[in-house]
Amino acid sequence: MDQGLRGGTLPGFLPVIGICGSSGAGKTTLIEAMIPLLLGEGLRLAVIKHGAHGVRLDRPGKDSDRFFRAGADVGLLGEERFFRGHDPGDFAGLARLLAREYDLVLVEGHASTPVGKIWLLGAGHDSPPREQAGAVLRVLRPEERQPEQVAAWILSRLIRLQEETPLYGCVLIGGRSTRMGRPKHLLRRQGRTWLESAVHCLAPRVERLVLSGRGEVPGECADLLRIPDIDGLGGPVAGILAVMRWQPLASWLVVACDQPDMSPAALDWLLAQRRPGIRAVCPDLHGDGRIEPLLAWYDYRCLPALEQMAARQRLRLTALARAVHAATPRVPPGLAACWRNINTPDELRGLEKADGQ
Repeated sequence: MDQGLRGGTLPGFLPVIGICGSSGAGKTTLIEAMIPLLLGEGLRLAVIKHGAHGVRLDRPGKDSDRFFRAGADVGLLGEERFFRGHDPGDFAGLARLLAREYDLVLVEGHASTPVGKIWLLGAGHDSPPREQAGAVLRVLRPEERQPEQVAAWILSRLIRLQEETPLYGCVLIGGRSTRMGRPKHLLRRQGRTWLESAVHCLAPRVERLVLSGRGEVPGECADLLRIPDIDGLGGPVAGILAVMRWQPLASWLVVACDQPDMSPAALDWLLAQRRPGIRAVCPDLHGDGRIEPLLAWYDYRCLPALEQMAARQRLRLTALARAVHAATPRVPPGLAACWRNINTPDELRGLEKADGQ
């Protein structure tokens, strides 16, 4: 894992926003009013109360309280979910953990909250305090705190943060390709292997490009990092899980090596479908509900669902798309061929005939 995405600091692209201000400035009231507005946009939302004191979430004499006072950390699971632990941990660790599950984490806190924040000015204050942790992104006077306007600003910020999230690329390469009779990623078209063509198309749009799979790598791509397969798992889901474990706070463009018509325009269209609250973009080519899980985009928040699928040995990409509520937009007709897979010698001959080879 790249060191820039781990440790005690909070990466700036994570969707964590503070709602801060002096006591009585209206932080709780504003957050409470915005919650239904943000949920209505399809976001999964968490709130951290930073700097809380004297919290009481259990009753003396209850079984769970007795377990806690005996020294154990206690989890309660029923109509609601609650975990009570002795070690408070650090703020960055909790925020980073929640940001991998939720589309937005709001922090009700104060000047020491180490995140970008909206500052609510209290009575008698003209500016935020000089000494604080985290940048003040916006300062609001009492008359500027309409929940609808503040929620709209937060949504626009989430769009910018999504664009700032590291975007990595992965090409899935197979082995013997039994239906084709030879490794598909080593087939050549217009002087390049299919793998080389995929790399050439994908590389300019991502920060880093890696390979996943056990197939032979041609010399043109020998310098690319290959992420090892996960023992005991197979198929494309295993490849996606492997790269997400390696880089768990990056979003991913994932393509198959047997999509030789893939184009930069298709990748640009795919990335343009992203929006806050969407965990994946898996196109629907024909409007019939059948989605294309390769040549697709996956957000880092897909990782928990992938881990659950791996634990249950249910390794189907269509199941992943359903689990994360993927967007399934209809592909423009002029780009539909980019999702075509070439799997058999007959299909390959048709492709070569169309190319005039």
